[in-house]
Amino acid sequence: MQDLNRHSSNNQYDRIFTGLPEDFKTRALDLFRYQYNGNSLYRNFADHFHIIPETVYELKQIPFLPVSFFKTLAVKTGDFVPEIIFESSGTTGQEQARHHVKQVSVYRESFVKGFKFFYGDPGDYCILGLLPSYIERSGSSLVFMVDELMRLSDHKDSGFYLYDLEKLRQVLLKLERNRQRTMLIGVSFALLDFAEKYSMQLFHTTVMETGGMKGRRDEITRNGLHEILKQKLDVTRIHSEYGMTELLSQAYSLGDGFFKPVPWMKILIRDEDDPMNVKEVGEGLLNIIDLANHDSCAFIATDDVVKLYEDGRFEVLGRLDNSDIRGCALLVV
Repeated sequence: MQDLNRHSSNNQYDRIFTGLPEDFKTRALDLFRYQYNGNSLYRNFADHFHIIPETVYELKQIPFLPVSFFKTLAVKTGDFVPEIIFESSGTTGQEQARHHVKQVSVYRESFVKGFKFFYGDPGDYCILGLLPSYIERSGSSLVFMVDELMRLSDHKDSGFYLYDLEKLRQVLLKLERNRQRTMLIGVSFALLDFAEKYSMQLFHTTVMETGGMKGRRDEITRNGLHEILKQKLDVTRIHSEYGMTELLSQAYSLGDGFFKPVPWMKILIRDEDDPMNVKEVGEGLLNIIDLANHDSCAFIATDDVVKLYEDGRFEVLGRLDNSDIRGCALLVV
């Protein structure tokens, strides 16, 4: 009960972003016990594995909630009215996941600190968004994130360019002439459309793909996509963002194909046939601990197949057969 009271204080979010890396295990175990006590959905799920919270001392002992639960149930720790509900993308007929976010300021702090961790101050950039399939619907956590980064960049040309590819081309050429540090964040099919229509040399622009072909183009491997973009846009690397509606934090690849999570996330892997067989290195299905998911569930079992390295980096190899295809994983790897 001491842990629950500590998390219920006015400083309940302090430990998400301020703890030292070596304290991650302690913070995660505290959060597990808090969520077990305060989230009846998660507690009922954990009880199927005969979990006794007081005897859980290792991260691999924690049950990870399948990401599919967000599609049919409100995953909430405590009783609250959410400030915002993020909804996943998906093709027609697919059920969308919904993430009930108690305090949107926690999400904002997570992605701003994450951006600064990998890329520095957003104020140093002009940030351009090419996210047509996301901006055309409501409830996208990705659009929310990019829109806030644009606001923080405070550059007059920062903005979403939807389907106006010619205008985007003109803006990029102007920014390149001015040697302005720029970040172009785009969904995969839109970046491919743009690059195939307008070849150019981008010396001062970081191109970041967020996944998502969404049936708009023939399937293509991530490596194949990156090779086309590098050739057409004359850049040496294509960056990638790994995120999903059910998470309030992101991992990034800086162009080498390896994703690295922010310090308040941890990546683990599990066996397909035994979800409680969890390891910290090797190939398997992706488990994520996201401490920013304080008020939902911080322990998420995804359907992505990954290779995890000892230093915490991971490669996305594909998806589990028969799992839904959506959002960040609509790209064949």
